[in-house]
Amino acid sequence: MVVPVTETRALDEVISEALAVIDKGLGDLGHRELVSSNEVADLLLDVRTLLATPTSRRSDDRDDVVVTG
Repeated sequence: MVVPVTETRALDEVISEALAVIDKGLGDLGHRELVSSNEVADLLLDVRTLLATPTSRRSDDRDDVVVTG
């Protein structure tokens, strides 16, 4: 299966953005001994939303993604 370069780059961008959200969330939660299940669920939902949203419907500026902590 051959994937166009633009699709590969878009996929790489989505993965990079999801990893950034994960890293930020882990950084925010990592220093705490107790984390609520709601905070973990919010982080997982943010990552799922990034990965499930088609790149054609996403903007490059994701100010709407907020990791609570």
